[in-house]
Amino acid sequence: MVTTSTGKVQAAINSDHNRNTELKAFDDSKSGVKGLVDAGVTKIPSIFVRNPTRPEENRYSDFTIPIIDFKGVDNDSILRSEIISKVRDACEKWGFFQAVNHGIPENLMEEMMKGVRGFHEEDILVKKRFYSRDETRRFMYNSNFDLYRAVAGANWRDTFYCVTAPHQPDPEELPDACRDILFKYSNHVMRLGLTLFEILSEALGLQPNFLKNMNCAEGLFLLGHYYPACPEPELTIGTSNHTDSGFLTILLQDQMGGLQVLHGNHWVDVPSIPGALVVNIGDLLQARLISNDKLKSVHHKVVAKKIGPRISIASFFRTHFGEGIVPRVYGPIKELLSEENPPIYRETAVKDYLALRYNKGLDGTSSLSPFKLHQ
Repeated sequence: MVTTSTGKVQAAINSDHNRNTELKAFDDSKSGVKGLVDAGVTKIPSIFVRNPTRPEENRYSDFTIPIIDFKGVDNDSILRSEIISKVRDACEKWGFFQAVNHGIPENLMEEMMKGVRGFHEEDILVKKRFYSRDETRRFMYNSNFDLYRAVAGANWRDTFYCVTAPHQPDPEELPDACRDILFKYSNHVMRLGLTLFEILSEALGLQPNFLKNMNCAEGLFLLGHYYPACPEPELTIGTSNHTDSGFLTILLQDQMGGLQVLHGNHWVDVPSIPGALVVNIGDLLQARLISNDKLKSVHHKVVAKKIGPRISIASFFRTHFGEGIVPRVYGPIKELLSEENPPIYRETAVKDYLALRYNKGLDGTSSLSPFKLHQ
């Protein structure tokens, strides 16, 4: 029995050593998942093979997430009231909705898509200059921010990260392929975000500027995702099951599809609608810390596919790591609390939440549980 037990322990140690060696070799290549595809792999490396999925991850549904038309939101009080009601309902029941007629021109969205694709399909020697795991950089690119912590397997995805607010990056810090469009697109996203925060404030029964005055729109953090075609999509995942780390997320996705949202205990496909943007509630703001569980931060994932690449741009409203960031502490909005609705979460510093989130990675579990007042 001792020999058998010792053998199992040694096998586990060897397995961990082999995995860490593979992870480091992949990371050191600085070529990302696209580099594997360019090399002609027909079998995915073992570091991308997922552990067996839980039964609930295989349940699917034909439900459709709400689609909300924002036409007239700024100049028609009747339409604005209807939009507020629809946003409230969507965020309480789904945590997600698709926005149309949101004010960002389609040609600008297409240009942003081209910029993201252009960077990821740039010459590898150019891309390698931006490859990093230093979270304080204003722009960087890598594959899997939690590469060494993803116990369920690495994701089949490469990403660039760009902090555009509260302080815009120096243009020289950005790659040529997407420099100009990053500035233009982020400015439009910020304007839309401010409108959404007004709508969400009113949906909570607060003054329109309430969430803005809480500095919820202070930071903007853009992620440019590139999901290459996968030779064995059934063995891996594009993005693991997770909730978002910001206050609010605005997602631009191409026509490839693959995003799925957990509704009840079923996964629901989020179809790509031309000109639409996907909006979802994140952990920090509406999610549960500030709205005290009134609005939902919902689990979602991206499946891997045989065809590709899939391109998406996720814009997170939150501050990031780095110099010059004012530390903020958030807790449930006092105006929403009562004896019948006591606080669920303690006041929490954004940096503490982000540190926890980045340390555990996308493991499919809630990042909010440690901040509950009563476990």
